[in-house]
Amino acid sequence: MVRNLAAVALFGSALAPANALAQENGRYRLEGTETGYVRLDTRTGALSTCTEQQGQLICKMATEDREAYENDIADLQDRVKKLEDKVSTLEGKGGSAASGLPTEQEFEQSMSYMERFMRRFMDIAKSFDSEPESPGGGATPGGRT
Repeated sequence: MVRNLAAVALFGSALAPANALAQENGRYRLEGTETGYVRLDTRTGALSTCTEQQGQLICKMATEDREAYENDIADLQDRVKKLEDKVSTLEGKGGSAASGLPTEQEFEQSMSYMERFMRRFMDIAKSFDSEPESPGGGATPGGRT
């Protein structure tokens, strides 16, 4: 019995500085249980079970926290996989991101549209030059009333 009390006193005194530091921060709280300790993270609410092994306090995530953690990792891995697949699909369709340039055929078609536009515009401008000016001194532009 005296040995047990001495062991508890020794263990308690060893934990006192760590517990004081945890209390000093206010982030973690340790509560004794039959099999060890439970550590509560007061910022996140996460629980960890702690046991003493070879004079050290070893803490592990509680089962439900571990499951939630693993589920989060699995969800993130799924999202990464979907994004990678989407990038591969997009790269397969258009080549690299720099290939946003039109093909030669698209370029020629655009130039044809521009050439037709310019010819028609120049024809309209020439028609203004060829119309006779109004006898009133050109009060209306282009001779129109």
